[in-house]
Amino acid sequence: MMESSVSVCPVPSEQQPINEYQELKNSWFFSWATLEWGSYSRKMAWIWGWSWLLAGPVAAASFPPQKAVGQFMLCGGAIASLFMVLVLLRLYLGWCYVRDRLTNSTVFYEESGWYDGQCWNKPPEIIMRDRLIVTYQVQPILQRLNKTFALLALIFCLGSLIWVFL
Repeated sequence: MMESSVSVCPVPSEQQPINEYQELKNSWFFSWATLEWGSYSRKMAWIWGWSWLLAGPVAAASFPPQKAVGQFMLCGGAIASLFMVLVLLRLYLGWCYVRDRLTNSTVFYEESGWYDGQCWNKPPEIIMRDRLIVTYQVQPILQRLNKTFALLALIFCLGSLIWVFL
């Protein structure tokens, strides 16, 4: 009886791209990008709202809310959005890493430490499986994150235009 390619894979389980994908998908933070649009939007709004705890005092120090309400709101919103950008960037980089590991036909792994790196060439059936996962699971997540970045950029540009007229 012939063994499947997966069972003879020399890559340690925790370093196999498919397991890295599953771990990312099931993690508390990175799973946010896999949520339905409504839940995802609520998470992003939650981050933006909580970011105001830091952004509000910074904006108030520059623009007293009693005298310059518009500038205070725009400045605070921009600062809060920067925190959101950092969160989105972390999500994006994590999912890009997994996409790259799944897409590559060669898997770099470490057997016991940083000094003994090895490479394993994926067999064709593993390459096909991994690339299907990228196409139908990971790419939509990255597209959602790209759209969120674009929306933030648009909001930032609109805020900048409003600022000019205040």
